[in-house]
Amino acid sequence: MTEESSSTGAYVGKGKEFTRDTRYIDTRITADGRDGYPVEPGRYRLIVARACPWANRAIIVRRLLGLEDVLSMGVCGPTHDQRSWTFDLDPGGVDPVLKIPRLQEAFLARFPDYPRGITVPAIVDIPTGQVVTNDYPQITLDLSTEWKQYHREGAPDLYPTELRAEIDEVAELVFRDVNNGVYRCGFAGKQEAYEAAYDRLFARLDWLTERLATQRFLVGDTITEADVRLFTTLVRFDPVYHGHFKCNRTKLTEMHVLWDYARDLFQTPGFGDTIDFAQIKEHYYVVHTDVNPTQIVPKGPCLANWLEPHGRELLGGRPFGDGTPPHPPKPSEVVPVEHWALG
Repeated sequence: MTEESSSTGAYVGKGKEFTRDTRYIDTRITADGRDGYPVEPGRYRLIVARACPWANRAIIVRRLLGLEDVLSMGVCGPTHDQRSWTFDLDPGGVDPVLKIPRLQEAFLARFPDYPRGITVPAIVDIPTGQVVTNDYPQITLDLSTEWKQYHREGAPDLYPTELRAEIDEVAELVFRDVNNGVYRCGFAGKQEAYEAAYDRLFARLDWLTERLATQRFLVGDTITEADVRLFTTLVRFDPVYHGHFKCNRTKLTEMHVLWDYARDLFQTPGFGDTIDFAQIKEHYYVVHTDVNPTQIVPKGPCLANWLEPHGRELLGGRPFGDGTPPHPPKPSEVVPVEHWALG
């Protein structure tokens, strides 16, 4: 179950607009351990699903900052039932570190009567097997700030102090109208709600187009948290949101500034190498049965064009600032090439 679904597994409330439940476990893992969970190498496990855009943010940030050897990662499969994301990609369907078949078990270990969705990303305390947090916006910010002692040499500053107010402002607009906006289109239960969400989505994409026409990145001249948050929606736009969620005014490939911007990030180490288009498509088209009752996964679109030149370097900017690109992904975390270069 994700934050979009109800206890019955339905995603669309007939006659209603979609409203996301944003009540997450707000416990934080911090350098000073003020919530009882200090930053410690090897103590925690980041649980993700490559299909999920919210989890994809954490995968990218962890890669960019070089935290792979400090914070291990468990990967759920692309589909789930009404109860929970599951570890069906692992041998025996059990996470090799937490020794559980379902993420739900980590939530119930801490909160036996946990009433809300079992969501990714989540961070689990390995010694106790208990979930610490699933507050996805805060998770990535804390990886940038609270885990700084363990960043790789040359790690970028994704949340620079002097730009935080602007990053927060842009990120909030992007969340409201784009990240969550595509869901407000796709899960709308009445025509008026769908059309209002549709209009806000494309108005914001037009605003982003204007902003990015003259600057390479969203805030400042380097990659920041704001770019990570926009990218994970853009990369899913044509394979899923354009058709499945009826966000069909224009494809991403027809919005040339945003298409070039998205390809620029996709071709940057730490971004495209986290993307599994096959799992993304399987998740949306199989799990959302009230949107797609047949569960047929579309064969298209062709996605090999993500590797075409983008020309954004002509706008200047320094993707990693004074830092360097991340190392290649760990062999165990490499996405099969046939899953992201779909012809």
